Parts: sequence; structure tokens; C-alpha cells
Amino acid sequence: MSDTEQPAESGTHDHHDHDHEGPGYATPQAAIEEAEPERTAYVMGLHVGQDVDAPDFLAVVDVDPDSDTYSEIINRVTMPNKGDELHHFGWNACSSSCHMEGLERRHLVIPGQRSSRIHIVDTKERRDPELTKVIEPEAVYEHDLSAPHTVHCIPDGEILISMLGDADGDLPGGFLELNDDFEVQGRWDPPGEIEMNYDYWYQPRQNVMLSTEWAAPKTYYPGFDLDDVEDGKYGQQLNFWDWEAGTVEQTIDLGEDGLIPLEARFLHTPESTHGYVGAALSSNIIHFHESDGEYHAEPVIEFDDREHEGWDMPVPALVTDILISMDDRYLFGSNWLHGEVWMYDISDPSNPRKADSISIGGYFGDIEQVQGRDIVAGPQMLQLSLDGERLYWTTSLFSSWDNQFFPEEAENGSVMLKADVDPRKGTMSLDRDFLVDFGDLPEGPARAHEIRWPDGDCTSDVWQ
Repeated sequence: MSDTEQPAESGTHDHHDHDHEGPGYATPQAAIEEAEPERTAYVMGLHVGQDVDAPDFLAVVDVDPDSDTYSEIINRVTMPNKGDELHHFGWNACSSSCHMEGLERRHLVIPGQRSSRIHIVDTKERRDPELTKVIEPEAVYEHDLSAPHTVHCIPDGEILISMLGDADGDLPGGFLELNDDFEVQGRWDPPGEIEMNYDYWYQPRQNVMLSTEWAAPKTYYPGFDLDDVEDGKYGQQLNFWDWEAGTVEQTIDLGEDGLIPLEARFLHTPESTHGYVGAALSSNIIHFHESDGEYHAEPVIEFDDREHEGWDMPVPALVTDILISMDDRYLFGSNWLHGEVWMYDISDPSNPRKADSISIGGYFGDIEQVQGRDIVAGPQMLQLSLDGERLYWTTSLFSSWDNQFFPEEAENGSVMLKADVDPRKGTMSLDRDFLVDFGDLPEGPARAHEIRWPDGDCTSDVWQ
């Protein structure tokens, strides 16, 4: 473990007891009431796995409907090296640091999944961000870690990154900590606490962190192989950590109900112990919560596999992303292979009720055409406006998996789409006037992945 002060040592506190001084919002409700509608989106753009000789980039997308460049890529920050496979990214500070005077939600921390290189981008000029620092992979390998994934700010202004492999791309993974000057501090966790890693979310008021499991980088980098599942090379466990101590206190093995548990989301209210995990290959949504001093987990939404003439096995939905609206009322998710975005009412967290869904094609249903563009892959990474009225998504999962299941993503590039959401009625409708085409770039088509807003979003803000 690094000798850096553990996050909660700065003092878990009650937001009612102090003035809001730092970045973000004092409460989830304040985020809903005080945030302006999103005008700018930051989106990962990739050329990895394509016949395009260019580095990955951060795309600046205009999402201001009153702008002349609405739904266009208006700027790009090009990375200095090729082959990074930019994937997930995060902010240096969020609402969990709202007590930290002088700290700003200003810098994006952008890891390369394949390169283990970590990029720092200054967004002071929102529509003209600037790359200011690169942490080279050797600084990561020193701590026997590789393949960075989820980036969360932690309350003191430091940054924690889940790492999916050791320095050789094998297991185990762990967590890397950066200080507020973007210097590598070392491992956050004692080695040996977990084998596999993927996403994580912490709930400091409950002194708990949850981490999920994908596989060793050497397993998933080349693409998906069902034999690897049968050989137990993919994860199926949820790991609940003591947030202050940085140690695993409880592990729940989900068995076949929870094959490849990916995105982890606690409800936003910091008092809650309820949350959800999307089990990609099992195509289940797992609800977890604490009672009697321990966590419990069970599937509460199940998507059936479907027969397809082009497959010799039933096609799983492949739940690849989920998110919770800022008011904790709705759970949204994507079934990448089935081609659906869905919306469930989670007012009763143990008993979700389907509200609506949209099909854009995937392996089933009609292939949608938006602004004259055929949508060739299913919905993947999601992002919701803070007021819960606009849902955006992209269509690329991971380069080698894209090439295996939707090879047109490499040939034509990804798109970013949008649905208008009515939270009062619990409905969604595809906005056919909105399309960001990552297939139409000077260097050639690109993949689009995770989306973030400058003022915080439903998949990165945590409250202390």
C-alpha cells in the first residue's frame, strides 16, 4: 500500500455541516437543480484495430442545440503515440471533493488500455482543451500493474485508477494512485486482495467500495473466446472493500448468474447501500445492498438469449453499460449485441419495473438509419444529462471485440446518438436529428467510446 493518506482519513463528513467550497455539487439534488444543460461533450476517439495509421484522440463534441456546429466534432486532442486504445477516463476532482477549497474539476485523466500510458488534459478552455502531461507506461509497470481502466477522483483531491493486470498483462490486477500533481504515488491496495479487476465505485459515507471483474489483459486483448469462459478465465465475483483500510471484506461469487460483471453503480445518495452491476455475458442486472452487516446480491433483471441464424449458439444480450439517473429513479443500460437501450424504474430498488426501450438494430430488429447513416453496431457506452432528460450513447466496445462482432465499426467508424427522455412518463424517443459521425474524419473512420460532461455526470460523481 502506498504511504499516502487513505482517502477517508481526511474525515467523512456531513454536507449539512459545512459550506460548499470546492468542485462539483453539495448533493445529487443540487447537481440536478444547479447544473446548466450540457453544451460540450468529451468523447474517446480511437483508431486502434483499424486500417488507419493515426493515434487515438479526445473528441470535443458540440451538444448545444442552439449552436451552428450542433452534433459535430469541433476539436480534437491528439495523443502523442499510436496504439493506446483510449477507453474509460475521468476527472481529477468531482463532487466527493466539494469540501476542498481551491480544487477544480478541470483535468481529464485519460488512460490507454493497451499501452498503460496515462494522459492528463487541461480543460480550462472547454472547447479547446490541451494535453499537459503524459505518464509513460514504465512508471506504471514499476508497481507491477498494467491496463488502466476506471478513473475516479477521491475526496482528498487524489486519483484512483483500477488496473486490470500485472506488469506482464497477467493476473492479478489492482489499483494505482496518483496525487493531485498527477504523479504516481504507488499501489493503493495491498497486493493479493483480488485477482481480477474492472470497474469500481465507492460510497465513503458507508465506508465501502465495490470492484468487479473482467479478465487478465492477455485473455481479453485478442478478442472473446468461449473456451476462456469455460476455463474460468473470466470473472464472476463482486468484491466489497473497506474503503478506509483498502482491504477486501467480502466477496460474493455470482456463479453463472454473474458471468463477466462489468459496470458497478451505487445509488447517488451517499446514505444508500443499494446499487447494481451489469453482468455482461449472463445478461443479468445484479442488485446488491447491505443488511445485517453484510452485502447481498441477486439478479433482478434478466435478458434472454436469442436464436440467430448466423450463430451456432443463442446470442446473449451482452449488457455492456449501465447508469443511474441523478435522482436515483431510473436505471439505464445497453444490450450491445441485441441492439437495445433500455430504461427501468428503480423506485423500489429490489423490484425494477421496465419503463421503456429503444432498438437500433444490433443482431436483431431493424437497422436504424439516422441522418442517412446506417447504424451498424449496438448501443454501448451511455451518458445521461444531469436533469435526466437526454440520454447519449456510442457504439464501440473494445477494438478486438468490435472487429469480431461488428467489423463494420472498423470500416465505417462509430456514431454517437441521443434519445429524449421524459422522466415523468418514463419514456424515451430516438432523436433522429442528432448524429455525431466518427466515420467522417480526415485520417479515416474512428471508434467512439466513453462520454463525459465538463460539469460532472451520472457515472463519475460520488458524494462523500
